Amino acid sequence: VNISILIVAVVIFLLVIHHNFLGLSDFLKRELSDSSPLGLQPIDFIPAVPQRLADERNDKEISVVIAASDERLGGAIAAINSIYHHTRSNVVFHIVTLNDTVDHLRLWLSNTALKHLRYRILDFDPGVLEGKVQVDPQKADTLKPLTFARFYLPNLVPYAEKVIYVDDDIIVQDDILELYNTPLKPGHAAAFSDDCDSTTNKVALRGAGNQYNYIGFLDYKKETIRKLAMKANTCSFNPGVFVANLTEWKLQNITKQLEKWMALNVVEELYSRTLAGSITTPPLLIVFYKQHSNIDPMWNVRHLGSSAGKRYSPQFVKAAKLLHWNGHFKPWGRTASYAEVWEKWYVPDPTGKFSLIRRHPEAYEAK
Repeated sequence: VNISILIVAVVIFLLVIHHNFLGLSDFLKRELSDSSPLGLQPIDFIPAVPQRLADERNDKEISVVIAASDERLGGAIAAINSIYHHTRSNVVFHIVTLNDTVDHLRLWLSNTALKHLRYRILDFDPGVLEGKVQVDPQKADTLKPLTFARFYLPNLVPYAEKVIYVDDDIIVQDDILELYNTPLKPGHAAAFSDDCDSTTNKVALRGAGNQYNYIGFLDYKKETIRKLAMKANTCSFNPGVFVANLTEWKLQNITKQLEKWMALNVVEELYSRTLAGSITTPPLLIVFYKQHSNIDPMWNVRHLGSSAGKRYSPQFVKAAKLLHWNGHFKPWGRTASYAEVWEKWYVPDPTGKFSLIRRHPEAYEAK
């Protein structure tokens, strides 16, 4: 009898040890998964909002990814503020920045009306771009590493099934939940706003060249491009605002595909010499050629920064769900179209480091 009791006790002890070991193993796996081999390291995370705010908002969590460089930090802050104040959904902002901007960003968020945001700050390591981006030694300072953060979405938000990516030069004027609910066709990892079919293009300036199709971004004289059999007049799309299905993104290994075309361009110079737009666009055009869904064009009304003049009517700007100042004329600069609309959502920098070139103090009232 004593031997039987002893055997039972030993078995129970071994089962307890085994259970604890499995629990420790899962814990370690989660801890290791938080540190990406690509150098995308989480800095901090505010996991919950105050109960009063939580009661007022929907339970559905929406992940929004935005890059925040120090020289454009005011833009990211205004974009975040406009998104937060137009939704009742549980939005979590994944803010990608460089290490020397973290303290400035954290201070801006914690010492202003944005202190109740749910957010996660991620430090982007520019080293992940080594060998994948061609840098002119005389123009090395023009390389903006954070523009490539969108290529690494599964590493930025490892547990989300779906995310929204937005540039820092946007203002949202409607509930971001609608954009999040954009339907993606089976097999599509992302949804963009096409250029030549969009509402934006219907009122765009004439004589813009080929900036609305593939030949404006890719060099069709190169054999590697010709072998892809992509029609040169295919409508391009804007990657400054898009919705991504991360489950499909991982299945298709989209990040590796994008890196492949980045590296090939370093060797073969595949991009158009009269490149219209960001150097992040060509790899996306190749990888998502006829393999992407569409977002409502009113969720990416762009080219507000293409010129200082107003190409849209006030009524159209008011109706737009998302305004995008892509181009050289940013709303925080000296001259920009409808800058007063952007300034309604700008939150002054408590450190005083970021200042607007053109000021309209009356526009800084809390919204």
